[in-house]
Amino acid sequence: MIFAATISLERIGALLSRIREQRPLVHHITNPVTAGDVANITLALGAAPVMARAAEEVEEVVAQAGALVLNTGTLTASAADAMVRAGRRANALDIPVVLDPVGAGTSSFRSSQIHRLLGEVRCAGVRGNAGEVAALTGSSGAVRGVDATAEARDVADRARELARRSGAMVAATGAEDVVTDGTAAVRISNGHPLLARITGSGCMATAVVAAAVAVEADPFAAAVMGLLCFEIAAELAAARAGGPGTFRAELIDAIAALDGAAVARRARVAPA
Repeated sequence: MIFAATISLERIGALLSRIREQRPLVHHITNPVTAGDVANITLALGAAPVMARAAEEVEEVVAQAGALVLNTGTLTASAADAMVRAGRRANALDIPVVLDPVGAGTSSFRSSQIHRLLGEVRCAGVRGNAGEVAALTGSSGAVRGVDATAEARDVADRARELARRSGAMVAATGAEDVVTDGTAAVRISNGHPLLARITGSGCMATAVVAAAVAVEADPFAAAVMGLLCFEIAAELAAARAGGPGTFRAELIDAIAALDGAAVARRARVAPA
């Protein structure tokens, strides 16, 4: 089944296999609230996480990685400086960077630092919730803490706008996910409401996307593959979970057990 000009479900399955075969190192400069979950989901998928945050070592560590994640969940000025240093080093080495603009729009400091990252670091992709993506394109009233609301009909347009401005693939996640490179766009309808009841589901989604970006030169295809795997794993986990606590554990198990055939069978993807 072909659902975009250059992507098929067979290619998605092949990408999942490549992650497990190549076991790419993904360098996460992330927030301590969700670092454990991010590391565990990365391992379960088949990649290898490193969580170095110190400015004194980020350039050395990222040089060994297949991809870099910049997550602004607990942002400080020093953390932003370390992210810029790591991002510039990654750019110099052609290592893809994925930005997770957690809380964009919640404060002028946070928004300015996220725009600084977009301006000073060439990002292969941006993965945020719909409200964060809207905030980065100038929409107000879309973000509440690190949660967000946005009109579904507006998400694709906002994501395309951010992709065109930044030159990055943009994945806007929510009840449905939109992935776009500024021209082509798809909507993913997989997932489960329990994702909204655990901390760190967005950070984990970004980790899966980054692992895919590490082995696939096309960030658009990588993001679609990553989000399909994550959202389908959430559906499988929810069927076995008794609530948010067991869902978290089941999600890690579901990612570890996922295969390309299950992705192809369950994927609900359409043009956006």
